[in-house]
Amino acid sequence: MHARADQRIRVTLTLNGRERSGYAEPRTQLCDFLRHELGATGTHVGCEHGVCGACTVRVDGRASRSCLMLAVQAEGRRLDTVESLAEEEGLSDLQQAFRRHHALQCGFCTAGILMSCEEFLDRVADPSEAQVRDMLSGHLCRCTGYTGMVQAVLDVARTRREATVPDSQQENNDV
Repeated sequence: MHARADQRIRVTLTLNGRERSGYAEPRTQLCDFLRHELGATGTHVGCEHGVCGACTVRVDGRASRSCLMLAVQAEGRRLDTVESLAEEEGLSDLQQAFRRHHALQCGFCTAGILMSCEEFLDRVADPSEAQVRDMLSGHLCRCTGYTGMVQAVLDVARTRREATVPDSQQENNDV
């Protein structure tokens, strides 16, 4: 498909579990498409070079920098933004842990960090502190110093592991 730079192309994708469509010029960054065309304003745009991680979303389950991807490349893909984390009753366990451990201040970087943390926790059920710090090294936060974020991720990992242990095994561990 060849398109002129000023031509708008229809892009259809699954955003946070719902099929959505909008129009984008071939050169439109995915982060701008999400924010301005689809209204998913939780995705923040920081450096626009893939360095800071503020724009991180999940594309087909993988954490990806939306400033390094064009909107037209998302055609037919599944995207999850920070808006997908909240549950009907409120914040997700990860969001609650960030609040509990004071893992955010201004909040600008938080959406991207949460998306990377969620993808990381899906892959690594029992992370070490070093693994969490390594994962977070792909994000820039000027406010918190990362300690609260590390504690929040380790807390959620532990809680999720404990929730998956069968009751009979938990009773044996308590003895």
